[in-house]
Formats: sequence, structure tokens, C-alpha cells
Amino acid sequence: MSTIGPDPELHRLIAEILTLHYKEDMLQSEIATKLGLSSAKVNRLIKRGRALGMVQITINSPFLHQFELERELTDRWELKNCLVVPTVAGNPAMTLDHVGDAAGRLLLKSLADGNTIAISGGKALSAMVANLPPDQEVDVEVVPMTGGVQGHHYTDVNHIATGLADRLAGHATLIHAPLHAETEAERDLVMSLKSVREVMDMVRVADVAVFGIGSVTGGDSTYYDLHPVGEADRKELYRKGVRGELLGHLIDGSGQLADTALNSCLVALPPQDVAHIPVSIGVASGVEKAEPVIAALNGGYLNSFVTDEDTATAILEQSDKKVKSSA
Repeated sequence: MSTIGPDPELHRLIAEILTLHYKEDMLQSEIATKLGLSSAKVNRLIKRGRALGMVQITINSPFLHQFELERELTDRWELKNCLVVPTVAGNPAMTLDHVGDAAGRLLLKSLADGNTIAISGGKALSAMVANLPPDQEVDVEVVPMTGGVQGHHYTDVNHIATGLADRLAGHATLIHAPLHAETEAERDLVMSLKSVREVMDMVRVADVAVFGIGSVTGGDSTYYDLHPVGEADRKELYRKGVRGELLGHLIDGSGQLADTALNSCLVALPPQDVAHIPVSIGVASGVEKAEPVIAALNGGYLNSFVTDEDTATAILEQSDKKVKSSA
């Protein structure tokens, strides 16, 4: 059966124009001259041919799956920016380097002279700084969002702040306080210090925030590495709903602060304050980060996200399972 329609000559003309344009790479003005038509008519007939389904565009690229994951993540959590990079099979360190490089590119795209960048510590931020090209010459201030951690020099927030400022030819303001206080009273005392208050005041009016998202399960959990908790207590925290860590704070699956005393002794910006920073970039790599990332996304703490393919896939799959189980 013919699907050409009542005006076969018009359809033939449209097909000829589409062939010249898409197959032979001719400009619309060149087609108009060749066929004795106006450029406006050629443009209209190309649009009509596309509307009739006469054009099918196939793009063969290894990036297509990454683009699709970016679109799904962006649509599901209404993100401003999302970058998904390839996962290097069997090499999480190289994958993290790729994620760090992409995070650095997104950061540079988000910056302007005079901006303040608020950062966390951690492996993801360390990878970002290590992969930033030097000598960017951006007039920025870099400030920590948390206190420091002794014995973890390369992932410590002050070290990363200094490195980032050096790469950007900017300036770093450091925080001279620990992330973990012994008691809530000690935490309140540290947070009341003028030097700490000034850092936190700078963070709250930052233009861009970049931070890692921590897991609370598995042997590679950086949270429990920095704040040792027995295995039985870890299981109990998970049973009570703890699903991730953000700026040292434990959060549940909806992104709310978990009801635990561990959150009351932190020298750090409360996660809810991050949501008010115009550009908030979360960075995570590794399928074990899927659940923590979902929690942080559900909490609305980030409007931009950088990850790898396997992690992005795990995030979407686990999110789908949660939706189905609650239906």
C-alpha cells in the first residue's frame, strides 16, 4: 500500500530536498538554487518532511548511553547540570580520576571572578583538584564547609582548599578546628569561636559548593574510617534508616538528618544550608554510593551531579525499586 498521500509530486520534492540536505550535505540556499525554489520554501519543506516522519537520524557513539543517563537523572531530580563519564572496568581509581576531571570541568564552567567556592574534604574532591589544569587565573576564594581530620592529609578539607586555590590562582581561607568534637558542648564552643564563625559565614554566602557524598556500608566507608563505630552499631544505624553521609552528617533515605547523637558533635555546615548555595555540585563514584546519592538527591542538597556510568545506572535502578516497593 502506498503511504505517499494525495500529492505524490510534493512528497517527491520533499524527499529530494531531504536527500540533498541530509545525504549530500547541501546548504538550504544551495538546494534552493539547484531546484529553483526560495530558501524559505526549502526550509518549510524540510520541516514538513521531518513532521511527516520522513527523516530518521541515527547517531553511533559510545557517549549515547552516558547522555541518556544524564537525561534520566536530570529529569528525575530536576538537576541544573549532570555529567556521567565512562566507568573503567576493574579500575575504580581510574574511574574516580575521570569523575574528578569532569567535576573540575563543571566547576570551571560555573565560576566567575569574585566567586566564593565552598568545599568538603574526601577522595572525590582530592581527585577533582588533582585533575584540574593549572594556571586558570580565576579570582576566587575557597573555603571549607567542615572542620579538618587529623591523619588524612591528602583528603583533608584544608589541604584540598589550598590545592584548589593554587590551581585557580585564587585564595584559600582555612578552618582551624576538627570535624569531630568530643561532646555537643565542645562542638558548640568550637563553633562559637570567631575564626570558625567567620569561615561558616563565608560558606553560607558562597556562589558554588562542591562536595563528596559518603557511604555508610561496606568496607570502604569513609565515614566510619574517620569516626570509628563498631560493626553492631553500624548495623543498628542502618536498621534505623541511616543511608548516607553528607558534610559529616548522617542522613536517612529521604535526605533528612538522622536521629543520632553522632550528628550533634560536628564542626560543619548543616546540610540544609547547602541547598541555598546557587550552584551545589555533588561528586560520587562507585556503586556503593548509589544509596547515599539517592538520599542526598531526595534531600535537595545538590542541583548538579557528577558520576560514572555504573554508579548512575545503580542510582536509577535502586530508585526505581524504591518507587515500586512503595507503590
